[in-house]
Amino acid sequence: MKISGIDVYKVLLPLKEGPYNWSEGKSVTVFDSTVVAVHTDAGITGWGEVCPLGPVYLAAYANGVRAGIAEIAPALIGRDPTQLLALNRAMDFLLKGHPYVKSAIDMACWDITGKAAGMPVCHLLGGRYGDDVTLYRAISQRPAAEMAENVAGYRAEGYRRFQLKVGGDPDQDIERIRAVRAILEPGDKLVADANTGWLMHEAARVVNAVRDVDVYIEQPCATYDQCLAIRRRTPLPFVLDEVIDSVEMIMRGAADGAMDVVNLKISKFGGLTRIRQARDLCVSLGIAMTLEDSWGGDIITAAIAHLAHSTPPEFVFTCTDFNSYVTVSIAEGAPQRVNGRMAAPETPGLGVTPRLDALGDPVGRY
Repeated sequence: MKISGIDVYKVLLPLKEGPYNWSEGKSVTVFDSTVVAVHTDAGITGWGEVCPLGPVYLAAYANGVRAGIAEIAPALIGRDPTQLLALNRAMDFLLKGHPYVKSAIDMACWDITGKAAGMPVCHLLGGRYGDDVTLYRAISQRPAAEMAENVAGYRAEGYRRFQLKVGGDPDQDIERIRAVRAILEPGDKLVADANTGWLMHEAARVVNAVRDVDVYIEQPCATYDQCLAIRRRTPLPFVLDEVIDSVEMIMRGAADGAMDVVNLKISKFGGLTRIRQARDLCVSLGIAMTLEDSWGGDIITAAIAHLAHSTPPEFVFTCTDFNSYVTVSIAEGAPQRVNGRMAAPETPGLGVTPRLDALGDPVGRY
């Protein structure tokens, strides 16, 4: 089987709740997602998606996805899409770094491989555990009372894990954490995610002020060493996210005792091939994971579901259903949340069928 062509689509995904706000005053209202179709000479087409959280979150941006694909796509024509490691090595040779550019292509090739094998992607990633996986809900940064009200609403819908966007004024963040925890029940999990937004003295104040609260602290500062310093000043469970971008960083963090949980984002590692390596390393090291991506729609949600559903349940801290946040559906068959949980599709590949009317005309064809 050979790749015969690659089509690239640009899709805008407005948010249902309006602006999504996080640390340092950052905000996004509409997400710019890139969908990739990888065609083969066997008549099988695979689909992938990548959607940066705007241009100010990670070193990734939507136009960069499409520009990067234009660099590497022509040289991928004629290659076998089912030889996934070989394909990733080829992409790395063609474009140094920029893993997010390669993520949707890799994802589409997993879709092809699953369809060719007649198996869901989760089976190829290790097997399906249980009936479904636990979701978290990200709570946009707003005044404390409003955030608590939003959490109460999502809890009524079945969510039991919440990622509270903090990383602003420390006094307000302390209030946010306490207000939300006060309305939760035993067994509910609360993560205070600063998204690198605090300076060290601010992070130190917050973790000291909430040391009596049942809360996880996530990525308080910009660098690994800064986060490690805060980790050593608090007994609260600790999550690392933005600085975890390679197996080397996972191994370093494990050696330093820097975290209890890591967030693994598919596009940050360059696709399912490389994030599977990171996932399996975390299982070997005994580290729980949040399995997700930067953002996205139905196709990314399906990929997250397959990754999470193929991970031993005790290591899945949580995952997310990005398609429930946006107003536009771009594929049929994507996972849908039920009582704060979702399941990977059982049909071959990713198990989704893109809505071509929602995708529009390709913006790139190779």
